[in-house]
Amino acid sequence: MRYGKEHKQATRQRIIEAAGRRLKTDGIDGSGVSTLMTDAGLTNGAFYAHFESKDDLVATAVAHELRAQREALGELPPGRVGVEHLIREYLSVGHRDNPGLGCPSAALLDEIGRAAAATKTAYTEGVLAFIEEFAARLAPDDPQSAHAKVLSIYAGMIGTLQLSRALADRELADEVLEQGIANALALVNAESAPDAVR
Repeated sequence: MRYGKEHKQATRQRIIEAAGRRLKTDGIDGSGVSTLMTDAGLTNGAFYAHFESKDDLVATAVAHELRAQREALGELPPGRVGVEHLIREYLSVGHRDNPGLGCPSAALLDEIGRAAAATKTAYTEGVLAFIEEFAARLAPDDPQSAHAKVLSIYAGMIGTLQLSRALADRELADEVLEQGIANALALVNAESAPDAVR
């Protein structure tokens, strides 16, 4: 039985979404093609009808996850209210405890650093698009002026979440999140003063 183009596209999308969740939960190296296809409710044989290789799927899934993250940012309230909401939600206990539903950066950063060039490129493009959206919220009249600040905030959020996930001491892990929120909000509210330090 031959399926139409829409069915093939829907199946491909199902694989991408299932792979995104699994990769963020078990990592790239811990997620074989068989597991990824089982998660999508398909057989291994169907894989190559949609992707050239596991690397192809990983790059596609990473791009999809970052696009979804950027789109979610676009749905938040405008301006700094939305930025604060993003920071508090990102550095929440719920996000920390559910990596499969969260940020691909915090879940996969170390593996993306060792991944194929296509995955690194997809990741770089996705992060830049997210940073641009974030900067546009922070400085709507001149987003480029907020670019460096947003890079620092985003990098700090990722590292904070990774550290909190790694700690066995729950109280300390929660404290790391709380301090991360305070640090990120302090950066958001800090005025740029390039001449202040000489």
